[in-house]
Amino acid sequence: MSSTVPALVTHVTERVPATSAAELVGRLVPPPQFARASFDSYRPDKAYPSQAAAVETLRRFATSASGHPGGFFSRWHKQPETPPGVYLDGGFGVGKTHLLAALWHSVAGRTYYGTFIEYTALVGALGYRQTVDLLAGADLLCIDEFELDDPGDTMVMTRLIGALVDHGTKIAATSNTPPNALGEGRFAAHDFLREIQSIARSFRTLRIDGLDYRRRDAAQAAQVLDPEDLGRAVDALASRGKTVSFDAFRDVVDHLAEVHPSRYADLVGGLDVVALSDVTVLHDQTEALRLVAFIDRVYDLQIPVLASGAPLDGVFDAEMLAGGYRKKYLRAASRIVALTSGELPPGDADAGSAHA
Repeated sequence: MSSTVPALVTHVTERVPATSAAELVGRLVPPPQFARASFDSYRPDKAYPSQAAAVETLRRFATSASGHPGGFFSRWHKQPETPPGVYLDGGFGVGKTHLLAALWHSVAGRTYYGTFIEYTALVGALGYRQTVDLLAGADLLCIDEFELDDPGDTMVMTRLIGALVDHGTKIAATSNTPPNALGEGRFAAHDFLREIQSIARSFRTLRIDGLDYRRRDAAQAAQVLDPEDLGRAVDALASRGKTVSFDAFRDVVDHLAEVHPSRYADLVGGLDVVALSDVTVLHDQTEALRLVAFIDRVYDLQIPVLASGAPLDGVFDAEMLAGGYRKKYLRAASRIVALTSGELPPGDADAGSAHA
C-alpha cells in the first residue's frame, strides 16, 4: 500500500453550504480559539487603565447575570435602574472579543454567544416569534461585532433585544461604534433614531482604549507571494497532508454573493490554509462588506491565508476607507495582516495578543 499523501486541494467556490436552524442554534458559542478564554488570561495593558477597569466591571456583570429570575413573569418585576446590558466599545485589536468570551464562560446558566450576523440569520431561519421563544429566559446573550448595516437589521435587533430584556436576559455586545452612533454614515440613521436610541438605552457603554495588538506583534502589511511561489506552496502543503483551498480571488468574491454570510464559516470549515490568487482592489461596497464577513470567519477559525496579486489588506479602495464602514474595513485589514503573516497568536493570550 502506498504511503504517498494524496493532494488535498479543494475550492471554496465549489462549496455550497446549507445550514439548518438547529445547526445555527448549536453554533451560538464562542469561536474555537476562545474555548478557554477567561478574565485571568486577559492581561490588561498598563498604559491603558480602561482595560483593567473593563475586566473588573465585567466580573461584576457576570455575577449579576448568573441565575437571574427569568421567565415570563419577570417582566412584571420592577426593572433595575441601571441598563440590563453592557456594551464594549473600542478600537479593533484591544481584546473586546476575548473579554466577551470570558464573560460568556463566567456566567452560570443558559447562555448564548454569536455574531450580529448569526442572530439575524437565526431570525431569518426561524422567524422572529420562534427566535424570541427560543432565546427568552436565557441568563446572558452575547453579541459580537454589533453593526447595523441596514434599517431592517436595526428593527429586528431592537425588537429582539427589547423582548429578551423583558424576560430578564442580560445582554453583552462588542462593537467599534458606540450604540448611539450605530448606522451613522451608512443609511439614513435619522429616520431610525427611535430604534437606535432604544438600543442605546439597553446598554451601559464600557470604553476600552489601547493599541491594535495585531499591528504591534505581526508584520505591518499583508504578505504577498509571486504566482509561481503560491502554486508551489499549495503543492507543498498538500503533499504534507494539509487541506488547502486554492481559488482566484475574483471567483471567491463572486461566490460570496451566492452564500448567506451566516454560512461563510462552512465555506472554510476543515481547511488548514486558504490560498487566493490574483488579488485585486475592490470598488463595490457590497462586495467589500461580504469579504469583511468572510475574513472574520477565516480569522475565527485561525486559518492562515496565502495570496498573490495586490496586497490583501489593501483591497478596500480610498472611497470605502473614507466612508461609514471605515472601522469595519480597518479591522478586516488588521486581521488580514495577521492571517497572512504566519504569526497568528493563541486565543487565550493577553490584550497584547488577545483577539478583538
